[in-house]
Amino acid sequence: MPLQVYNTLSRSKEVFKPLVPNHISFYLCGPTVYNYIHIGNARSTVAFDTIRRYLEYRGYTVNFISNFTDVDDKIIKAAKEEGVSAEDIANKYIAAFYEDTGKLNVKPATKNPRVMENIPDIIEFISDLVDKGFAYESSGDIYFRTEKFEDYGKLSNKSIDELLHGASGRLEDDLSERKESPIDFALWKAVKAADEVSWDSPWGRGRPGWHIECSVMATKYLGNTIDIHAGGQDLEFPHHENEIAQSESHSGHPFAHYWLHNGFVTIGEAEDKMSKSLGNFVLLRDLLAETDPMVVRYLLSSVHYRRPLRYDETALNDAKHQVVRLREVLRKLNYRLSQDNANHLEGDAAIQAALSQAVTDFTQAMDDDFQVGNGLSVVFDLVKQINIYLEQSDVSQTSLLAMKSTLVELLEIFGLDLDAEETTVEDDIQALIDERNQARKDKNFARADEIRNHLKAQGIILDDTPQGTQWKRVDEL
Repeated sequence: MPLQVYNTLSRSKEVFKPLVPNHISFYLCGPTVYNYIHIGNARSTVAFDTIRRYLEYRGYTVNFISNFTDVDDKIIKAAKEEGVSAEDIANKYIAAFYEDTGKLNVKPATKNPRVMENIPDIIEFISDLVDKGFAYESSGDIYFRTEKFEDYGKLSNKSIDELLHGASGRLEDDLSERKESPIDFALWKAVKAADEVSWDSPWGRGRPGWHIECSVMATKYLGNTIDIHAGGQDLEFPHHENEIAQSESHSGHPFAHYWLHNGFVTIGEAEDKMSKSLGNFVLLRDLLAETDPMVVRYLLSSVHYRRPLRYDETALNDAKHQVVRLREVLRKLNYRLSQDNANHLEGDAAIQAALSQAVTDFTQAMDDDFQVGNGLSVVFDLVKQINIYLEQSDVSQTSLLAMKSTLVELLEIFGLDLDAEETTVEDDIQALIDERNQARKDKNFARADEIRNHLKAQGIILDDTPQGTQWKRVDEL
């Protein structure tokens, strides 16, 4: 089965065909950097990082662009409150974004363009729309003539008449006077105060509207037509709808072939959408301060990107349980690989066949619009098979290495770096384990129990197996 993706534009699954064979242009709407990101923001980042990783696993070269909105009313407000510049605020929270998402093992984008770095391109883009009659100047502002773009509403499935009816009576008097139509939207905003962040333009000092920045940066770094444009469901309208109108009016070409939108993170019994405006958000860095980053990564990457993701203690505990299972099987693999008797057997053909089938099943699951839940089911079926093999007294190093390689490769698609291999065991711990083993042979069970309890107090748990005594730290449980 070929790779299929659900395209918001067509409201259906479509066979994925990139513009250039084996290459994908991918644009993700990034955060507005006026505060630390919350779990809802991180969900979008992680969901599309997982999709990007899978596309790369399938052999595609992905040019991944994700912007930072560093000019915005909220940024200006935060700058005034802290007595610093808007650029200082943006720099602070961009650095925080990299730090927080780095802990989640999010791959760096090919480029993270910023609005402030692209003002000349934005002005040139807007000027072209004005020249073509798709935009007009009014009191220093520039607005897009929404009704002039015949396909407006094709992404969100809204009609011009519906939008006009919904917009009637909602505009402030001054905006109503400045706009030709209530559904026209701003491309450029005239400066309102002398100390406000702004730039010179053919229409006077001002700054870009929100929607124009993504059109400019997507086309500048990826071309007039791109393969994938992604973002949260809340961006479908009006942000992405406006991007289409601007971009296609500017270039005369389709803007993006595939539109992917992730579901919200919900919280509480009412399962409300998590958002800063509702005040029901959890900052990612606060969660990371008290939770294993790989548990958070698992939670955010284990639910299909288009479905809502419920955040609560139950969901976190479930994610923790699964991460423990994965770490444990990797620990056991590493332990058996360290044993001498793992080096003398040839590879097991049945194991190789099982691994090959697991990869096939995993690929089929993920090729169906990135069904991560089904993909993880394949991973945990593989974990069961590995655990059964590890219980054998005689194992093959070739088979063990193949198992580990396959498992680690699949986990990397989910951004899960769980192979905390112990290359050496601390001498004092090993000495106590050896002493305990001798005590057990001598039937000195009191001393054996004393050593076990002593290690437990240090956070070391012993596991007596047919292949010898293994150990792990409590924080791995």
